[in-house]
Amino acid sequence: MVDDAIRTDEETMDSVEQTAVGGAQVTLTDAAAVEVRKFIAAEQVPEESAGLRVAVLPGGCSGFKYSLNIEERALEDDVVLDINTIRLFVDSFSLQYLNGITIDYVTSMQGSGFTFNNPNATGGCGCGSSFTA
Repeated sequence: MVDDAIRTDEETMDSVEQTAVGGAQVTLTDAAAVEVRKFIAAEQVPEESAGLRVAVLPGGCSGFKYSLNIEERALEDDVVLDINTIRLFVDSFSLQYLNGITIDYVTSMQGSGFTFNNPNATGGCGCGSSFTA
């Protein structure tokens, strides 16, 4: 069974958090959800089954890197989290590294993109796209 909880921080945007069957908590901010919906529409995939694959892959300058992809449907062994009206598809390997993560979308003068606030990361690179666990 999966529990939903809404959490609002004064200094950050509203976000929705969900706990997966294995106990991992993932938070997707409203700003990130808006952008994911745009990507799903642009990919022209079926909205009733499509979602965002969130994965942790070996690589990057710090050991692991995040990967985000729009996919038509979950794979058989995926954990599916329904967060902020977005389905997140996560494989069991990645799930262990994503507990407590907040996925956000930020826009600044230097550019815009998805960011990952991972409390389990013990180190990271300057660009913010890879981490050490």
